Amino acid sequence: MTELAFRSAGELIEQMDAGAITSRDLLDLYLDRIERYDGRVNAVVALDVERARQRADAADAARARGVCWGPLHGLPITVKDCIETEGLRTTAGSERLATHVPERDATVVERLKRAGGVVFGKTNTPEFTFDWQTTNTLHGTTNNPWDEKRSPGGSSGGSAAAIAAGFTALEVGSDIGGSIRIPAHCCGIFGHKPTWGIVPQRGHIPGLPGSRTETDINVLGPLARSAGDLELALDVLAGPGDLDARAWRLELPRARRDSLRDFRVAAWLDDPACSVDSEIRECLERSVERLRKTGARVDDHARPACDLGEMIRIYRRLLAPITSTTFDDAQFAGLEAALREGPASDADSQSDFLRDLVATHHAWLSAHEAREALRAVWDAFFRDYDVLLCPVAAVAAIPHDHSQPLAQRRLVVDGRKRSYLDHFGWMGPIGALKLPATVAPAGRTAGGLPIGVQIVGAHLEDRTTLAFARLFSDEFGGFENPPGFQDAGR
Repeated sequence: MTELAFRSAGELIEQMDAGAITSRDLLDLYLDRIERYDGRVNAVVALDVERARQRADAADAARARGVCWGPLHGLPITVKDCIETEGLRTTAGSERLATHVPERDATVVERLKRAGGVVFGKTNTPEFTFDWQTTNTLHGTTNNPWDEKRSPGGSSGGSAAAIAAGFTALEVGSDIGGSIRIPAHCCGIFGHKPTWGIVPQRGHIPGLPGSRTETDINVLGPLARSAGDLELALDVLAGPGDLDARAWRLELPRARRDSLRDFRVAAWLDDPACSVDSEIRECLERSVERLRKTGARVDDHARPACDLGEMIRIYRRLLAPITSTTFDDAQFAGLEAALREGPASDADSQSDFLRDLVATHHAWLSAHEAREALRAVWDAFFRDYDVLLCPVAAVAAIPHDHSQPLAQRRLVVDGRKRSYLDHFGWMGPIGALKLPATVAPAGRTAGGLPIGVQIVGAHLEDRTTLAFARLFSDEFGGFENPPGFQDAGR
């Protein structure tokens, strides 16, 4: 058995139900670990200790009376600091929100609490969630538990680092460009990007506090130490928002298959539009070969009938206007003016992105129509295949690099420098297409850094990607404790 702090949420709930441990025991264990280890990681940026202890004690008393609050009864949980929590500071990593204390929980936090969860803290995120690393001037930099000189990814980097370091039992993050999936990959944990629209976004920043808009592409979803925990959390989080719940109900299809050997698997492990480091590709190729030995039908030539490079371009056209939601009117007008004065012939990708920030609604509709055509292509593809396996990123966890502007940073792929924006490559199109995607640990680099595999499924078939991740990890191994965080199973 692994140390108590690293056990899955499902195991911990079973132990609480059996009377082996209490909610207060778990909460105090996590608080102790945060006090002793988070100086190295800087994942947790706010704690709600007294209220959490009161709730944990109440959960224990209720369980002793035979009363169950829900599937997460007494489970200590943290949430990303861009998700509003009543009475607990929520900053989205921004000095502008340094004193923001919401009066109401985000919908997902309401659901966690209604299911019996004990929400006790917030985890770090880059300012307004806009980076694949996790740093800001308000809370500082979050380090990767596997190598503290490297990033845990972003923007749910604090979430992933807290799970990997054994600071919490379950986490909720958000993802518009890989912000759940890349941190899961970098920290060796599990993460699920749900189908767009099945988990309400109310209370997520950005937009600004009080916004009720369901932001295009963006989703909220769980991070955990097992695929089973992702399933447990999704059952709690998914469902129509307040207004839609008057009439709508969500019944996700059951998983298509019950065993690995029955899955029809497509493997798209590299592409010239966003080539991956040889260590990443070779690790995923080994996973595919192991899958074949289970009897699974794996086709490593099958592809949706579309071009990855074109999908990346469409994604960026859709994303850019969303990132301007935190601009005030003067900032937006200044950007428009600067672009009018700039060279019209500039084809640089950064300049293209800036132009897309102020795109007309007509231009957005054009990109949206292109996206809908692609969604039909992918839907047809998933009639023949149950899941598509692909990389999460071109590289494993990168050394900290907080130079500005962000677009001038570089990734090193097989010794060659590439654009930092290549992080969009395997993340953005899946997000733009609104498809479910689960990340599971697949192996490690020669230097010991985690590598994840992205498991993509058909629209609304989240249970299929989650089931595959669970079966995959049962067969080949899942979460491993990072070195140096394993001595606190008290």
